[in-house]
Amino acid sequence: MKTRRYPYVQAYVDNRGATRRYFRRKGVRIALPGAPGSNEFEAAYAAALAGNPKSADIGPRTAKGTLAALTVCYYRSPEYLGLKPITQRTYRSVIEPLREKYGDRPVNLLERRHIKKLMADQSGPGAANKLLRYVRLLLEHAVELEWISNNPARGIKKMRIAGEGFAEWPEAMIEKFEAHWPLGSKPRLAFDLLLYTGQRRSDVVTMMRSHVRDGAIRVVQQKTGQPLWLPIHTKLSASIDAALIGGLAFLETEYGRPFSAAGFGNWFRDKCDAAGIAKGFSAHGLRKAAGRRLAEAGCTAHEIMAVLGHKSLAEAARYTRGADQKRNAEAALEKISGRTDAQQKVSSVASHVSSKGAK
Repeated sequence: MKTRRYPYVQAYVDNRGATRRYFRRKGVRIALPGAPGSNEFEAAYAAALAGNPKSADIGPRTAKGTLAALTVCYYRSPEYLGLKPITQRTYRSVIEPLREKYGDRPVNLLERRHIKKLMADQSGPGAANKLLRYVRLLLEHAVELEWISNNPARGIKKMRIAGEGFAEWPEAMIEKFEAHWPLGSKPRLAFDLLLYTGQRRSDVVTMMRSHVRDGAIRVVQQKTGQPLWLPIHTKLSASIDAALIGGLAFLETEYGRPFSAAGFGNWFRDKCDAAGIAKGFSAHGLRKAAGRRLAEAGCTAHEIMAVLGHKSLAEAARYTRGADQKRNAEAALEKISGRTDAQQKVSSVASHVSSKGAK
């Protein structure tokens, strides 16, 4: 008898010797109960395959009051179901490993020291803070369900991160990439789309020629759902005209398929390496460079919001603060330089008059 294959299913043996199976597709991992062929497994697999993780997540082995049960309840909540699919995948990428490792632990026994230990075990401050955010969110849901009276993650401070996340590309780095990848190349088109629209990689990979009309490109941001109308910069227009675009999307894989956001990020990193761009300068760093350029051109925080799609003035104000500081410093030094020059002229004249009087 032929054994049935289950696409997207991965299996592994945990530290207790039990075999666990997960459905994994497009970055989403869903636990599957039972053994292949059993009613519970087949039902969960069918639900996951149909894109209905809510049904797949629920298994008879999920004990009440545990982290696994809390995760199931959260996935069924209006807060989670109201998120964009791309945001749901981000949440799951952090929550599922916790569920996999600690799913059988009672939520009401979770203490601050446990959360701090989890944070300390992460790869770095950024990962630790990300974990804290989602643990806090899950436990807040447990408070709403009245499983616990207080959220032990409240008040735990984030770990300090040197710098401000993704590194912003300086002009010298931008020129270096442009010098290596000429107009007409796919890496240059990707670079120009990122820099001259200021959008995230998840939005750039969805941009299509049909989105261009009347000298502008229409974008609906994947993360926020924000619709944007963006005039096409002359340099971006030249880059689009020079590029060989075979399909509907501006950017496609070597197989003629659309990029995923993660796949594009890896591909773009390779092109940065080829151009000699230092590690740490990513696609998102070009979004920051776009914000800086807008601020340095004198754009207001509201104008920057209109281009980048930020929802709060505080986010856009980060760029204007830096530009304002630069302009103010230049103006201050110009003033003191002018004053010093004037003082030197006065001193020179006084010295000349004094020397003539002495004669």
